Amino acid sequence: MPLKKLLVIAITVKTLLVSSLFLILNPFFVSAETKKEDSFTLTILHNNDTHANLDNVAKTVTAVKKIRMNNPNALLLHAGDVFTGTLYFHTKKGKADLQFMNLMGYDVMTFGNHEFDLGSSSEGHQALVDFVKNAKFPFVSSNIDFSRDDKFNDLYHDKISTLAQNGHIYNSIIKEVNGEKIGIFGLTTKETTTISSPGQVIFSSFIEKAKKAVKEFENMGVNKIIALTHIGFNDNAKVDNDLLLAMKVDGIDIIVGGHSHTELTEPVLIKTDVNGKAKEEPTVIVQAGEYNTNLGMLNVIFDNRGKVIEAEGDLLKIENFEEDPEAVDLLNEYKSEIYNFANQEIGVHLNHPLENPRSSNGNASVRNSETILANLITDGMLYAAKKYDEKVLMAVQNGGGIRAPIEAGPITNGKIIQVLPFGNTLSTIDLTGIELKKAFEHSVHAYPEEFGGFLHIAGGKVEFDSTKAAGKRVVAIYFIDENGDYVKIKDIETYTIVTNYFTAKGGDGYDIFQKAYEEGRVKELGKFDWDNFRQHLQRLGSANIPTNTEGRIIDVGKNYNKYKHPDKGINY
Repeated sequence: MPLKKLLVIAITVKTLLVSSLFLILNPFFVSAETKKEDSFTLTILHNNDTHANLDNVAKTVTAVKKIRMNNPNALLLHAGDVFTGTLYFHTKKGKADLQFMNLMGYDVMTFGNHEFDLGSSSEGHQALVDFVKNAKFPFVSSNIDFSRDDKFNDLYHDKISTLAQNGHIYNSIIKEVNGEKIGIFGLTTKETTTISSPGQVIFSSFIEKAKKAVKEFENMGVNKIIALTHIGFNDNAKVDNDLLLAMKVDGIDIIVGGHSHTELTEPVLIKTDVNGKAKEEPTVIVQAGEYNTNLGMLNVIFDNRGKVIEAEGDLLKIENFEEDPEAVDLLNEYKSEIYNFANQEIGVHLNHPLENPRSSNGNASVRNSETILANLITDGMLYAAKKYDEKVLMAVQNGGGIRAPIEAGPITNGKIIQVLPFGNTLSTIDLTGIELKKAFEHSVHAYPEEFGGFLHIAGGKVEFDSTKAAGKRVVAIYFIDENGDYVKIKDIETYTIVTNYFTAKGGDGYDIFQKAYEEGRVKELGKFDWDNFRQHLQRLGSANIPTNTEGRIIDVGKNYNKYKHPDKGINY
């Protein structure tokens, strides 16, 4: 399969920060005339954001074996987010994924934000520690400090290693490939602090740590440097992304990325810095999409000074390969247990699908609009929380935590877990009316654009005006009283709501919730969200699944006349 040539991007920092990165790509290929007799060719195989999607892993094993048959020194790298997403993870907590990664002979992995999803569980990061310990490859992370979590005491080494041990975490490592030293360092998005549950694990500036890693490599005589990143190709420029990394940090030859789930069907070449000035050396960026559907392959030629002079790459479609027999046998060991549980019907049949829309252009999405599925989830949360505490008035659920739709037909355990795959537990929070308003201001601040922290609601109603400036949009918040009537909240009254533990601790940037958590106003109920949702659907039964939304989240700037007088709501 022929490899595709590079694409070049020259972007100023102004372009990056203003318009969600509308990129103009121009074909670019380094002339072979610039090659030196003593040039060096490096082959990299890579993937990212696999999220426990193992049904096609036997084909991935075949792809890796075939390439390494002709190129045994090809590096195999993973750019993070092995954890969370399917029943393989729900039942095995990464053990199944790791068995196949060890079989394929991965060389290095960095951490994705989802590797820290279990940090708020009763066992903390034990599953991640076990994953690291049993890996037959090392991990790299230059901007994560594990030292405050005792579970990582014997695994974490804040240094560059020339003799990295399997099952250990290093700042950076140096690998020798065909007699040449290759420096590899890792970066994970700082947003992990708010979009996962890292606990005592600390994240720092990606630019500062990248510059430090490059300088240390160069001081050791290493001039071929790979950044293995989980910060997104063109993700939030106010936080971190690969384009900014390439333009702001000199000396990085290759960025193997993840987090944004981007399918870069051709490698991207960055030749300019943030000011549009030509870089001394170009940087190649690759990313392989998501869910184990592609294996990235990159061939890079360096001159004798370590400068990239030629590069070709492609995404190999996993579906085009045959299954590896050994991998099939291993997978079958997990499938019977997993599929018996996943295929078990819960006793509820849908006549209409429960959709989970996504959009990138401001249209209806679970991350900007009320949905039937989200209403059902929050209804179930409120019902369960009231069993623990009758004072609970409302439930809220972040749209980014709802990950899949449910098609028409019988509902199974597997379908439920695909909707809520993160294993969050229900938690109550005591908040004043003013704090609730601030929380909902944060919820709708990006509207109509998508925002993972967009809050769905049960037991109440939120009215906001999208024509107003962010931070001044919430018009009114209501709870439903014992008569089923909407009652406007009061600023100085205290109200108890229920949400998931991730949100309750301040996930998605909810500083108001984080403050309440730090002040002891959060109580974890210990009930898993997916199981609670399953029980709620069973309680409703097939005949009572709604087919319409109810006007729980209302943009009065667009619909004032329709929603001028609140109707009665659901009586709990």
